[in-house]
Amino acid sequence: MARRLLSIWFPRLASDTSLRNRPVEGPFALTHRSGNSDHLHCLNTTATARGLSRGMPLADARAICPDLATRPADLYREAAALASLRRWAGRYAPMVALDGMDGLMADISGVPHLFDGEMDLREDLQARLERAGLHAVSAIAGTRGAAHALARHGGGIVADGGLVEGIGHLPVRALRIDHDTADALARVGLARIADLVHLPRAPLVRRFGTGLVLRLDQALGVQPEPVAAEPYAPHFGVRMTLPEPIGLQSDVMSGLERLLDRLCARLALHQRGARRMRLELRRVDRGTAQIEIGLARPMRDPVRIAALFARGVGEVDAGFGIDALRVTAPLTEALAPEQIGGGATVRHEDALADLLSSIGNRIGFDRVLRLSPATSLIPERSFLLFPAAYSAPEPSPPRAGPMRPITLFPPEPATAVTGAPPAGFRWRRMRFTTLRATGPERITPEWWFDDPAWRNGLRDYWRIETREGPRLWLFTTPQKRDWDGARGRQDWYVQGEFP
Repeated sequence: MARRLLSIWFPRLASDTSLRNRPVEGPFALTHRSGNSDHLHCLNTTATARGLSRGMPLADARAICPDLATRPADLYREAAALASLRRWAGRYAPMVALDGMDGLMADISGVPHLFDGEMDLREDLQARLERAGLHAVSAIAGTRGAAHALARHGGGIVADGGLVEGIGHLPVRALRIDHDTADALARVGLARIADLVHLPRAPLVRRFGTGLVLRLDQALGVQPEPVAAEPYAPHFGVRMTLPEPIGLQSDVMSGLERLLDRLCARLALHQRGARRMRLELRRVDRGTAQIEIGLARPMRDPVRIAALFARGVGEVDAGFGIDALRVTAPLTEALAPEQIGGGATVRHEDALADLLSSIGNRIGFDRVLRLSPATSLIPERSFLLFPAAYSAPEPSPPRAGPMRPITLFPPEPATAVTGAPPAGFRWRRMRFTTLRATGPERITPEWWFDDPAWRNGLRDYWRIETREGPRLWLFTTPQKRDWDGARGRQDWYVQGEFP
């Protein structure tokens, strides 16, 4: 069986996908920032007809075409669109590989007879892409290099055994060589592929390098060039269609549990854990209800995940009944096999993750914070705040020295009696009498941070146990003398409370 390859080129993939949902009349281009200026990334046919080209600076493009409409390019969306087209092209070939950032290469050996020949196969492909609003050029040849070259220069079909005649008229740039080599060939009069076919290889290698000869031989079938298709990313989604509509919460939860069993088994097969899950319920009237939950850490336990869906399922309006359910995991992370048997540590981690998931789904995961230690003696900088769902707990570093309060708050002024420590003071409209005092602990400001709260200099901290009960953390700045040598007033502040 002769090898036959199908090359599909999408010259305007980015602009076509952008215009499908938000069409624009007139010239249109996507822009991409490179360096300190914006350049044209992809254009529609109207913009190309006005003299614009890919890679042109946006300022020059607007000078030529003042009515040019632009949007910023989304490279991730462009890659996702090409991946979707790769899956769609599976209707024509059992193996489809990416061919650069804007093309596909499919091995259709033994397939064309299912479409009544290569001509009908290519026409069917072109018609479907045209109805989808995508500009595409396709070509069929016996080698990858020939199919790639022909697709980017008009398209067509090269008969088996006719590679030289089929691509000989194409420019040498079609061989996927660099611009410098193509310009050097043009200067010596070798502008077409046919001009290179009958030349001896040794002089070509000495003058233009091995890359030119390799690409030429690959296009002509002398050197093999495989089509290696990367495996598709696994899709974590399951669905269920019901013979009769359901409406009770218990029935929906029962169907959800069955779907979660299947989905979690698939996650375990790929050693993945879900971080976000989505439940879609289709009603009899074709309406849909959607429930989405987040998970504090990767998880594939169907029982614990189902419990997080219970609240959302109870709020769903079933209408005249639900006849289909679909569960997907749009966001997953690697999760190695783990011990699920008895063990206090594992149960504690699971319980904490369930608590964070439950609270995070109610108020938002960014609002559930975790304290992490920081290397600073300044009380306000001795910890950092991170979202608990997206950070790992860190043990407190060993520390020697005076105790720190369990509760910190911004310094609040206290009216104190003269002395260090004060014999009594007023704070928050209450009077306190000092029973026992420990200190002072002098803390120096970090000079490399400009903190307005520490511009007064040193602080002397005291741990004060009061007769009234509270154990407070007070500080004062060292006394400064006035211009006449007398001691100035000493201000006291309360910044924390001990348990």
